[in-house]
Amino acid sequence: MNWPGPIVEASWLQNNLDNVLVADVRWSIDQGPHQQDFLDGHIPGAVFVNLDSDLSAMPGSHGRHPLPTPVEFAQALSRLGIDGSKPVVAYDDRSGAVAARLWWMLDAIGLPVAVLNGGLGAWTGHLDSGPSLATPCSVEARAWPPDRFIDADDIAQAEQSGAVLLDARSSDRFLGEPNPIDERPGHIPGATSRPWTDNLGPDGRFAEVDVLRTELGSLGVTSQRQLIASCGSGVTACHDLLACRIAGIGIGQLYVGSWSEWGADDSRPVATGSD
Repeated sequence: MNWPGPIVEASWLQNNLDNVLVADVRWSIDQGPHQQDFLDGHIPGAVFVNLDSDLSAMPGSHGRHPLPTPVEFAQALSRLGIDGSKPVVAYDDRSGAVAARLWWMLDAIGLPVAVLNGGLGAWTGHLDSGPSLATPCSVEARAWPPDRFIDADDIAQAEQSGAVLLDARSSDRFLGEPNPIDERPGHIPGATSRPWTDNLGPDGRFAEVDVLRTELGSLGVTSQRQLIASCGSGVTACHDLLACRIAGIGIGQLYVGSWSEWGADDSRPVATGSD
């Protein structure tokens, strides 16, 4: 099998369903996990992955979607049948905005994974219905590699050293306009707005490599500079990191707590507007 990662096209997936494990990661901030949508129709053979319980620890002082411990993540992967013996193709119904979180987590621990380009909207094949038929396995815990993420306390120093901090939230949330999600509107001082939707073309698929490279380069993102991605809770930031990987710019680091951690701490500075 010719593994194209980190994204695959729907036509490729249709021809390789037997050689991969498909993961449905549909979720939205207003509804949470879309498990009923999965039951109503999903790509054949897919397992349902719950962002809130499989890909995150309990929300708290470190944000809405902190990373699970390595043991907790290994337990989730064991239940889902994800052990690395088959590459994983993750999808959602938001052009990869949520599926990219699973991509980042599996990629970080060295397991083969890709995101379905265009998400479920790009799939033209048959859909199955009913519950997930995961085959449980045994997965050993793997430590999170420290170079793949960054803590809040290290961001200011990284920026002073020339790091680029991308914010994947919508531009209105970045600017600090009142909204129902962010209790303290604004952004991390020094951050640059790169809404995850800017990574897409009009068809909901990732823009061409040259377009991504040019647009990200105009924001100061290069392979020679440290790259950090943030968002609301460490989910859509992974979409920006995936776009950078597609563009061949680099791996980057995830600020997992993102604004749900930073903004909740009154001791941390907040910037508003386009500065």
